[in-house]
Amino acid sequence: MTQPPLQAVLFDMDGTLVDTERLWWEAVQDIATELGRPLAEADQPEVLGRPVEHTADWLAGLTGARDLAARLHEEFAERVRTGIVPRPGALALLDALARDGVPTALVTASPRAVADSVLAVLGADRFRVSVTADDTPATKPDPDPYLAACRALGVDPARCVAVEDTPTGVTSAEAAGCAVLAVPSLAPIAPAPGRTVVPSLAEVTPGRLRDLVRPRLRVLSWNLWYGGTKVDDHRAKQLKVILDTEADVVGLQETAGTAARELAEALGWYHHEAGENLGVISRHPITAGLGDPDVGFYGAAGARISVDGLREVDVWTAHLHYTPYGPYEAAFDGLPPAELIAHEGVRLGQMREALRWIAESGGAERPVILTGDFNCPSHLDRPDVDWPVTRAAEEAGLRDSYREAHPDPVLAPGHTWSPIHPVHEENPARPEPQDRIDYVLHNGHGLDVIDARTVVTGVPRPWPDVAGNDWPSDHAAVLTTFALTPPE
Repeated sequence: MTQPPLQAVLFDMDGTLVDTERLWWEAVQDIATELGRPLAEADQPEVLGRPVEHTADWLAGLTGARDLAARLHEEFAERVRTGIVPRPGALALLDALARDGVPTALVTASPRAVADSVLAVLGADRFRVSVTADDTPATKPDPDPYLAACRALGVDPARCVAVEDTPTGVTSAEAAGCAVLAVPSLAPIAPAPGRTVVPSLAEVTPGRLRDLVRPRLRVLSWNLWYGGTKVDDHRAKQLKVILDTEADVVGLQETAGTAARELAEALGWYHHEAGENLGVISRHPITAGLGDPDVGFYGAAGARISVDGLREVDVWTAHLHYTPYGPYEAAFDGLPPAELIAHEGVRLGQMREALRWIAESGGAERPVILTGDFNCPSHLDRPDVDWPVTRAAEEAGLRDSYREAHPDPVLAPGHTWSPIHPVHEENPARPEPQDRIDYVLHNGHGLDVIDARTVVTGVPRPWPDVAGNDWPSDHAAVLTTFALTPPE
């Protein structure tokens, strides 16, 4: 796949380019000690990477002292004037980027007065843009500073690398959509998808920064619910969801025969339809339809998608039978795990058939993504039941993108059934079991999960008063962002 160009590199200042993080910590430590409350390691999140005003308010809350911001400014500025030292490799990297014509920006939570003092040492001409705490309504960890720098440079955050040294700064840059190179100074930073951690800028080159800006593919799995026809003006609402999520590919279920074609034509996209219920639409060209074109209402179908003309990804969509529905049998009938598993036979057979098609079509190394409404919970969500459908997919080498991004099912249940059914449709006295039954799975070949989330527009009114809902479905959708590794 063609690598998108590295459009800019956005540098944090304190602790990243110059060794001011230590100076800032020492300044706060001296004043805190004077006030009878010396700093400890646990205080780092309130000090490192934070604007002066935040730390001043925090310290005031602990000590009762007033007007601390001015004292902290003065103490820190004096240290900057007398003790500023560029971090190892910082000036060499800035100069190398300049030789390669890559724009750079300074993005700091420090005030303008401090930033200008540092720029005088580093050389203000090394930066096309500088953004300080004085220049945006909110500063780090909010994304505003990085977004402001990208706007000023006229660049796409997704094609920029932010270089940071604190968890607070990393949060800001990632929220803005930048790839991140972390060079921890005082506080540790763990690697994560879209984030690379190195011990020093001395080992960083423009080429390495270019490698961090990887192509991304956003995949949406969506059950349209009778094509969306239960909701007024459903087609316009469907189009808005697809555009708002910035999806590149959508695996559709319950298309009512024509939804895939009609959505693709309205978007100017490509599409593949199979049977009466399944479809894949893509902003990238579809080079082949996969699976049985006469699959019927339940089953799976796929499309081979050419991304940037050099890399192909197989994207499948599956819709498995809805009955018997395990969560009902567990909640309403009290069936034990063995019986719940035994009743998954129809769906398990459909999943195995889908996995057979996928294996026969894809080859050993081709990237594969399987979207779908499986109509069953995941074995990753309910440890008391080893739900066999998702287990079969896992044993076939498919990973659950949502659980990769959100490993804890208690903290992030990711329910997709159902945003319009808080109570059971046939018996309102019974709360409706809320479960994660829609998925985006992948085989990990050249695919790294950057983010995964559920999608629902607005606050849908419950069934049956749904015609005016902004959200034209009875399922939540699932949106996963993948980073794609270029082919060898």
